[in-house]
Amino acid sequence: MHADEITNDEYHFDSFIRRVAIIGAGPSALMAYRDLSEAGFELRVFERDSVPGGNWHYTEEAAADAPVPNADIPIADFVPSFAPEEVDLPYTEELDVNDDLRRDHRGPKPVWESLKSNAPAITEIPWPEGTRWELSHYQLRNYVRAFASYHGLNSNDDNPIMSYNTRVERIEKRLNEKGQEQGWRLWLKELVPIGENKYRATWWTEDFDAVVVATGRYNAPYMPSIPGLEEWAQRFPGHLIHSRQYRRPEALSNKTVLIVGAATSGGEISRDLNKWAHKIYQSIRVSKDAVDCTGAHYALINYLRRLPRNTTIVPEIKQFLPLDEDTTIQSARIELVNGTILTGIDHVIFGTGFRYSFPFLPQYYEDASYVPHEGSSSKVVPFLARDGTHIRDFHLDLFYIRDPTLAFLGMNFGIQTFTYTDYLALALAKVWSNTAKLPSTQHMWHLYQERVVDRGGYGKHFQFLGPDGFRANVRFYMGWLNDAAAKYGGKQIDGLPKYVNEVIAYWAIAHYAGPLENRSDPSVGYSSLDGLGFDFVAPEAMTEEERQKMAYYIMFDDNW
Repeated sequence: MHADEITNDEYHFDSFIRRVAIIGAGPSALMAYRDLSEAGFELRVFERDSVPGGNWHYTEEAAADAPVPNADIPIADFVPSFAPEEVDLPYTEELDVNDDLRRDHRGPKPVWESLKSNAPAITEIPWPEGTRWELSHYQLRNYVRAFASYHGLNSNDDNPIMSYNTRVERIEKRLNEKGQEQGWRLWLKELVPIGENKYRATWWTEDFDAVVVATGRYNAPYMPSIPGLEEWAQRFPGHLIHSRQYRRPEALSNKTVLIVGAATSGGEISRDLNKWAHKIYQSIRVSKDAVDCTGAHYALINYLRRLPRNTTIVPEIKQFLPLDEDTTIQSARIELVNGTILTGIDHVIFGTGFRYSFPFLPQYYEDASYVPHEGSSSKVVPFLARDGTHIRDFHLDLFYIRDPTLAFLGMNFGIQTFTYTDYLALALAKVWSNTAKLPSTQHMWHLYQERVVDRGGYGKHFQFLGPDGFRANVRFYMGWLNDAAAKYGGKQIDGLPKYVNEVIAYWAIAHYAGPLENRSDPSVGYSSLDGLGFDFVAPEAMTEEERQKMAYYIMFDDNW
């Protein structure tokens, strides 16, 4: 989309936007705070964890076992908790809280101890000269916390704008005294420790003119539907885990591990385990586009290049075979789609991804059980996909078309998040301060329908941008926002930093574009990856232009 596609028929907000809520305290939320505060909004930030950082807040504490079958998507992240119906808010009580309840409130992040990434700098806080291209999660955590401190939002800044340990339980459209929709009401719960296994829970509400949802994409694990998996998960708790639970390889020393999936998490965890595990099987599902480096996702073949040569690549799982009363995890059997039987497995790790889940917005799912709170609107149209693969009805994947006072930030993948969010955050600040204009509702719907067609319809790749979509959107934002700055005044924004084009491309080639070794194991019936259905051109046989193009597509991966 180009700047000249926005017509003079503009969207007009029904009321002035002054007070804005930001949900989350990761990099995207903090960048939204930066631009919205500079624009003069009255802000509140709510973070369920005890410190800023989002996914970069690593803890040894891991999430609980992922449910099998998957939890219903409206509550796949957490089950909202409300004060007793008969009490007035605010309401406080002391609770005896067990580990599960406390962990559920804060939501441990899906980061393992050795994880590294290639995140670029946030605009106003450049990395020091000589910083390595690949960064540990500890460096990224400290960097994001420094950014929070720069804006006075760290957990030790005692800033009344910021509420840590506070989870948003519900967001609803508020009704004014005339029964008309006006703004949003948030139902909030703070959970803070006051002694050993003692916590103080406080519930209250706050009202806002607009809301930014910046809770990320990694909150609700996805477990595949495989016959027998539910029985195994019940029989062997702790032995079948999702990648979000993985922390250190030492816990699996001398064990035989089956990793399901070989993309970012599955592949990198396999590398981390390689020197510790007795044996690693990597189960992959081969599709017709597994080697397409320019499709609506990242080609599997690029991740396979990084697997150590002693990894045994096996095909998709057909079923976890039924268990007898005395069956142990080591004697249990797994059947693959080619008929091969695996046994002697100690642990199974599912690197099978995540789903979008927003438990605080149940009314926007097709949920017949939803009952609005008193004083809230019941007029809603579902836009959140019941399968958790995507979100719908958003202009630029940012503004909710039916009510652009609701924004979702950071919901795309296949992007460089730190870089891309710079443009989104400024767009929020300008649109809500009336110094940049949205097109009319009708025109937003028209552009949206074009986008649905361009992306091949709804599905798990609908939020994917990739480098072409990323760059096209950046060009659009630059034209739109800088034109608005020339017309209405205010901040302008630059194009992509040089390192996004060059440095990260070198990093991607070094990681993913090397030769592919023969890593298969004759014991499972394959002498090469050709037996799994691959038909690809190895990088060493590519031209330099082809290698650069492949790296160009790879380098926008989140790399975890």
